[in-house]
Amino acid sequence: MSVKDEDLDKFAQQLQNQIMEQIKKRYSEVVIDHWQNPRNFQKMENPDGYAQVKGTCGDSMEMFIKMKNQTITECTFQTDGCGTTIACGSTATELAKNKNFTQVLAQVSTEAILKNLKGLPQEDVHCAQLASDTLRRALADYLSQKKSPWKKHYRKI
Repeated sequence: MSVKDEDLDKFAQQLQNQIMEQIKKRYSEVVIDHWQNPRNFQKMENPDGYAQVKGTCGDSMEMFIKMKNQTITECTFQTDGCGTTIACGSTATELAKNKNFTQVLAQVSTEAILKNLKGLPQEDVHCAQLASDTLRRALADYLSQKKSPWKKHYRKI
């Protein structure tokens, strides 16, 4: 490695450290952990419920659920959004897993996501709203498919 390459690597590392210090000032360790290590970040084949929602900031989120006996056995998501949106989607899926339909409706809200993440700056609260809305729409899709199973074959994922 040449001196120039070493200097560039050192500069890049310093810059990355500075950015991380700024992030730590704004976000809790829980947010940073979900951002860097998102849980359940994947598409799901043949979900029982699915939703795709575009947020007010332009980020979009997809959520996929598998149900058994009215309980969410699997919950996954994908997003094209920022780190905060990733953290909120990750948290929502974790909060929803192994809860029954009515528990999720009652307990997995914007406020619950924010509480679990130990808060967000006001300008990022819409990310928690996006995750909550997407999950609720996936639950609504599940109900729709349950009542009219033929619709599942016409749904785009």
